[in-house]
Amino acid sequence: MGMAGPRLLGEILVQEGLTTPDVVERALARAQTMGELIGEALVALGAVTADDVLRALARQQNLPYMSADELPSALPVLKNLSPKYLRQNAVCPVSVEGGLLTVATADPLNPIIVDDLRQSTGLNVKIVVSPPDAITEAIDRTYDGAATPLQRIVEGMDDEAGPDGDEDVNHLRDMAFEAPVVRLVNLLVENAISAEASDIHIEPFEDTLRIRYRVDGILYEQEAPPRRLQAAVTSRIKIMAEMNIAERRLPQDGRIRVTLHGQRVDIRVSTIPTVHGESIVMRLLQRSSVFHPLEKLGFPTGTLKRFESLIKRPHGIVLVTGPTGSGKTTTLYAALDKINAPGVKIITVEDPVEYQLKGVNQIPVKPKIGLTFANGLRHIVRQDPDVILVGEIRDLETAEIAIQASLTGHLVFSTLHTNDAPGAITRLQDMGVEGYLVASVLEAVLAQRLVRRICPACRVPDTPSKADLDALGIEAGPDITLFRGKGCEECRGTGYRGRSGIYELFVLDEDARSLILKRASTRDIRQHAVARGMVTLRMDGWKRACEGVTTVEEILRVTQEDA
Repeated sequence: MGMAGPRLLGEILVQEGLTTPDVVERALARAQTMGELIGEALVALGAVTADDVLRALARQQNLPYMSADELPSALPVLKNLSPKYLRQNAVCPVSVEGGLLTVATADPLNPIIVDDLRQSTGLNVKIVVSPPDAITEAIDRTYDGAATPLQRIVEGMDDEAGPDGDEDVNHLRDMAFEAPVVRLVNLLVENAISAEASDIHIEPFEDTLRIRYRVDGILYEQEAPPRRLQAAVTSRIKIMAEMNIAERRLPQDGRIRVTLHGQRVDIRVSTIPTVHGESIVMRLLQRSSVFHPLEKLGFPTGTLKRFESLIKRPHGIVLVTGPTGSGKTTTLYAALDKINAPGVKIITVEDPVEYQLKGVNQIPVKPKIGLTFANGLRHIVRQDPDVILVGEIRDLETAEIAIQASLTGHLVFSTLHTNDAPGAITRLQDMGVEGYLVASVLEAVLAQRLVRRICPACRVPDTPSKADLDALGIEAGPDITLFRGKGCEECRGTGYRGRSGIYELFVLDEDARSLILKRASTRDIRQHAVARGMVTLRMDGWKRACEGVTTVEEILRVTQEDA
């Protein structure tokens, strides 16, 4: 019974008249003796060709077979799949349609390849079977055998740098200033900016160095230099960020300012020690990417008008909530920019100060010397501000000082990490803030998420699955046309390009304040808010889908199950 799997492949070959049962038995005996697969044994005996085995394997796995002639003359090029990666894994992309990537492989039984490709591209993956030499020829045809810019830099580089970065500090410093290393790090940054990435992730593993870019909120794997260059790359980045290259045991933070193609880019660098070396994340902060007016952030007209009236109030607290990377800082900066005027004094306390706002006094927190959110906020109120921005309310002390500031005639902006707008009230009470204080000062809570926008270059009509619509709680009528991105070069085959916000604005009324005083649950407060006209994140997302901005699938991805 243990040989049922291999016999099935042999039975397929027998059924197709390519061999006989006796030969299959001999091949099975050889396979057991030599530690081979049944297909390899049959080829070694000269009973069938390797192509015969691949075709039978495709039939066994219920997969399509694609011969050399059927592979496209030019493969679709995805920026996050390098020629080196394709050759190493004997796999090549055949087509990209919407969110589906079809790839040809000579090893359909490899359980890792589909997951790896799905993570690398962010697409669903469909497998077809093709001969390995045909796959290699298709890759060579597409890329013309030319080395990539990264490969050209790496060729001939010094091989002295050990994989574990055990070199002395002077040697590390010397490597960091070598021309190829400088060009390599510059290339990583330039490629990330070209891809409109928000972050660069450099992660060392036992035998590889992994490079990933976060584009529109999704991580995509990139072509990476050899593992041996990890120490050189890390040292170069740490020197640029004015960090201690000798310290590899503790996390460090730094900052780089570069000008590329006439555009200034601030890069926030974070390193942490891992088992195989220091992992680095570089956050790209492009000034042009944050100074969007409120009108350009995707607010519905009604929500925008209500939010604009809120940020012009003389006192109270306005909170913006959402997970990390949901655009809270961008929204708050746009709000400050809207009300920034010579007659208004604005002070912020942030961790860190991501962008410098003209005419705004900005304070970076420094916990090591005692300058925390709470301590900074305590001194800010003595500076006679009109508007205060606290980067985040993290604890009871900060919350209480923010409340006292609002009670004494200041307008306070801040953020919380909650799943929805009503949840901010429960979070404050869980911190220990008294309900009567929350009810007295809290004016409104804005929850938000960022959804990927459908690529305008390849947008086509779409019919979402009933399961997705049911999950969203929607019944789409026949007069509603939805869209998706088919996938093209402009969007790197993802079907999406850029992001837009979806919003849930909860403005407190007297009934809501009464519920807070009674310590009502988040569910009750949420039901009250919806009954009074609050548009939920998912409902706002559905409106954006109906407008052709995003997809139902994307709305479900970024919103919580209970949203």
